[in-house]
Amino acid sequence: MSIVSPTPTPSTSDSGRAVSYHGAVCDFKRRLIETTLQQMRGNRTHAARVLGLQRTYLLRLIRDLGVAAPPPPPRRGAAPLRGGGFASAPAFRRR
Repeated sequence: MSIVSPTPTPSTSDSGRAVSYHGAVCDFKRRLIETTLQQMRGNRTHAARVLGLQRTYLLRLIRDLGVAAPPPPPRRGAAPLRGGGFASAPAFRRR
């Protein structure tokens, strides 16, 4: 599986101001994670594996960088609800 690297950002922002090194690195990380998540169809575990990251660290980056992550795919065997969500597995009762 190959990952398409995002296009490089210009050295100035849309407002014409110079972009800081930290800002450019954050933008690159954000675009790389978004691209990888799209290629993995929103599967964060697979995206973390492809990027060589721990899944929990990827989740932290998604939160901290404000990544526009697609919603995770529905779990196998989950029944759709009328409201568009998914029901959890049936609970077993103790006798």
